[in-house]
Amino acid sequence: MELVKCHNLGKEFDNKKVLKDVNLTIPKGKIIGLLGKNGMGKTTFLKLINDLLIPTTGEVLINGEKPNINSKKVISYLPERTYLDKSMKVSQIITFFDEFYDNFKKEKAIQLLKDLDLDVNLKVSKMSKGMQEKLQLILVMSREAELYILDEPLGGVDPATRDYILDTILSNFSEGASVIISTHIISDIERILDDVIFIDKGEIVLTASADELRKKEKASIDEIFRRCFKC
Repeated sequence: MELVKCHNLGKEFDNKKVLKDVNLTIPKGKIIGLLGKNGMGKTTFLKLINDLLIPTTGEVLINGEKPNINSKKVISYLPERTYLDKSMKVSQIITFFDEFYDNFKKEKAIQLLKDLDLDVNLKVSKMSKGMQEKLQLILVMSREAELYILDEPLGGVDPATRDYILDTILSNFSEGASVIISTHIISDIERILDDVIFIDKGEIVLTASADELRKKEKASIDEIFRRCFKC
């Protein structure tokens, strides 16, 4: 059974179609790049999978079921915007996640905090945007989920930190799980991708194995993307 299956999935806001007739499946055990320019429907698609929006047309199934309380348990979601309570300390947030999610691994989170040099006694209000994004990524990757959804996980971090974050993603997601990484910063992530999905103006315009696409086009994923969308 596919981990995620979308059938004629669409979403409208104020009679404007922002996602159009998406038909695709996401298998288990893959790292998938959801690639597109800003404003092309990536975040809307991810929110539909995560049951944060209701489809206008079609449906999305998680492990064969419509999004419900069970899918919330198997999906670990990193939103594009920071959601952390700025009045809390890092240690308090770790405790909250540990109590809220049965599949949260506190020891892993504490180790990742050390690796990324984040102080557990620091208040979120005293953290830079990049530090907050690191913390959110740690919270997401410290759950033993079946699907990790990461919306622009590298947007606010410096280039020197990006490789470490990618390695953190690679070495910390559960065995047999899948990861969807939404981004427009393609050159930095393409080395870890198994599959790619190109999205443009709310439509899926290409799905392919990353290796097969590179061989076929004799170019990097970043080059192929720029060629397709004339960035």
